[in-house]
Amino acid sequence: MRQDRRKFVQLLGMGVASGLLGNPVMAWADRIRVLGGGENPDYPSLTQGRVSPVFQKFVGSIRVGESRSYRGLRVFWLYGGVPVVPLAVATLEEARSQGSLHLTERDHATVPELIVENRGKSHVLLLAGEILLGGKQNRVLMEDVLLPPMSGPRHIGVYCVEQGRWSGRTQDFESKESFAAPGLRSQVMEKADQGRIWSEVNRYTQSADAASPTQSYQEIYEKPDVKRHLEDVVKELGHRAGPGAVGAAVFVAESLAGLDLFSDAGLFAREWPKLLRAQALDAYRQPGRPFPEEWELQRRTEALLRAAGKVEGTLRTSVGVGRLFEYRLDRHRGSALVFDGRVIHAAIL
Repeated sequence: MRQDRRKFVQLLGMGVASGLLGNPVMAWADRIRVLGGGENPDYPSLTQGRVSPVFQKFVGSIRVGESRSYRGLRVFWLYGGVPVVPLAVATLEEARSQGSLHLTERDHATVPELIVENRGKSHVLLLAGEILLGGKQNRVLMEDVLLPPMSGPRHIGVYCVEQGRWSGRTQDFESKESFAAPGLRSQVMEKADQGRIWSEVNRYTQSADAASPTQSYQEIYEKPDVKRHLEDVVKELGHRAGPGAVGAAVFVAESLAGLDLFSDAGLFAREWPKLLRAQALDAYRQPGRPFPEEWELQRRTEALLRAAGKVEGTLRTSVGVGRLFEYRLDRHRGSALVFDGRVIHAAIL
């Protein structure tokens, strides 16, 4: 075992990515693209085969509550969590509207990296799957980032979601609360190559009949009938969470579209509408498929949470503050951003 670990460390130092297959019920550690660390961006801390006690305690406290269904979606509200003093956290949209968050191209622009700076007095949370509009081409954020107050400039990892453009009058980016749909978000969390990201963008734009000259993912959100579909879903499900809900598990028929958890119920309530709209894209123009029994989906959600509470994975520093715990459960990919004894955000797809 020690020889195997020494070999792995040697391979990692040489920049060779390797995957280690394991029990299908538990996680296996696989290649992760590392873009930098919070304390030392040049030498990030990465440890395989680890657990996160903070995440274990948090996810073990979650219970599955009532559900609602609408237009091919079934949502289970998630309750519980470990009591902590809430951390003042602004969302991407809140920080942009306050003028405290600056997102720009690098001086010598490249596809996979942008520069972000928090000039405000609160932490700012950027979620893996956030769509950033502008610059030389639209991008999608690669991983969760919690920026500290007065962060200074940081390099963040992104993918392109607008293949046909590399020009622009401005270096800056904005957000229209657009988010990656489940299939695209899954590839982002998988740390897939850029070609697979473009394939998912094309799949969604074709399904929505939302082609554009620049092959932009954002065109889906701009299509009028898609807008109406998403507005109806948010009106019905966007504000229906019970008091104190800290997350939700969303199914499209029998398939899990996404499970998101936050230690702060207020932060979940503010992030929920854009997460819901992205998940609802999988129900747009889909033939009506019958749901499994409610108890069956509830049992699957409970089993997934129990397994997540025992999982091993990769623990590493983040571009912002805190540490990222990343793991695999059977066919699902999961991640949790942990900071100051709390789970800021966790996701399973």
